Amino acid sequence: MTLAPERHASTKPQGINPRLRVQSDTPRPQRPALKKSGRPNPAAHLTPEQIEGIGHELDALRKEVMDSRGERDAAYIRKVIKSQRYLEMGSRAVLLFSGVKVKGIRPAWWLGTAGLSVAKILENMEIGHNVMHGQWDWMRDPKIHSTEWEWDNASPASQWKHSHNEIHHTFTNVLGRDNDLGYGILRVDEDQKWTLFSLFQPIWHVGNALLFEYSIAAYDLELGKYVATKNRMTDEQKAEFRANRSEVLQKIKRQATKDYLVHPAMSAVTGSARTTLTANLVANLVRNVWTNTVIICGHFPPGISTFEKTSIEGETRGEWYLRQMLGSGNISGSKAMHVMTGNLSHQIEHHLFPDMPSNRYAQIAPRIQDLMERHELPYVTGSLWKQAASVYWKVVELSLPNKVEGRRRRDIVRLELKKAQKKRRRARR
Repeated sequence: MTLAPERHASTKPQGINPRLRVQSDTPRPQRPALKKSGRPNPAAHLTPEQIEGIGHELDALRKEVMDSRGERDAAYIRKVIKSQRYLEMGSRAVLLFSGVKVKGIRPAWWLGTAGLSVAKILENMEIGHNVMHGQWDWMRDPKIHSTEWEWDNASPASQWKHSHNEIHHTFTNVLGRDNDLGYGILRVDEDQKWTLFSLFQPIWHVGNALLFEYSIAAYDLELGKYVATKNRMTDEQKAEFRANRSEVLQKIKRQATKDYLVHPAMSAVTGSARTTLTANLVANLVRNVWTNTVIICGHFPPGISTFEKTSIEGETRGEWYLRQMLGSGNISGSKAMHVMTGNLSHQIEHHLFPDMPSNRYAQIAPRIQDLMERHELPYVTGSLWKQAASVYWKVVELSLPNKVEGRRRRDIVRLELKKAQKKRRRARR
């Protein structure tokens, strides 16, 4: 394959995180046996030398795979993009007749909606997410380069790449640094502080799934941070937020115009404007719920670890790799299911090598599992339904305070309610 000149990509991480050293300048401490919450530390038995050995082994594996990229990989992503585009165009053509009833049902609506749902999932997961990670930048094709791609989603690519590539993948599962841990509205780990707001998180969780693309847009915009700190912001920070907000609103406007005005208007000539509108709405809801389900299954099931901010001070590459392995979980299933998840069913492998072509994760997964089992580390995996059910139960369980010996949870809730009431009364005075 002939490659065009290298293009500079503005998002990180590209390859191995450049801020991490192969070895620390000072001796690394032995990891404590227990975490702050009192739970066992799954990496406590590893010596610093063993952790650095893991790092060297993963460096070698990464180099082996990245050096072997070629025409087969390029053909894969081009085939996926071509298939997705044909599926979307075909589904939208079918929806032109979505208002036609046959024996009391609208077959074109069902067929077009299903096809459009799959097309939107493929565009977001196997294409958009992975292209914007720089997985295909080595092809030097401007049509599928991370600096050029804009996806079918409410969140602008530039803002998503900052919050996801630069922050989440650098500070994976670090409490207080990785905002992906519950997206600021969910308590998904016992080491996260419980508040009265947590009581309602089963409701927030369902709402977040249904409106996931808009939740991610607000999250990437750091809307919550702005509301909490706007009185302390400088004029420059406020101006930057307003510019980003305008970009988000313009993106949402373009998406809504395409799905809820242009395509229904095109179906008006066949009397199918209303049914095309509902088809687009349902397809977006299906995409949102599916994407949310895949994401939570890779980040929040039982057995996945979180980390204190102090634990990453002076972090080496081996320790960063270790954190990615312990802070992620996989989904087992068929090849078709892996493609539909954007290969984020191999979340452990993706977190280790975020810029590796997604079609290679299945290839390296057995070797990653073997590496972790040799070092007695939990390789968290399970079916989609098992992982999703475990997360939903976890969201319900952690909506309540942690169990404390000698105290009932309801008493802790009552105490916090009394404190909140006293605080409210003082504020009124």
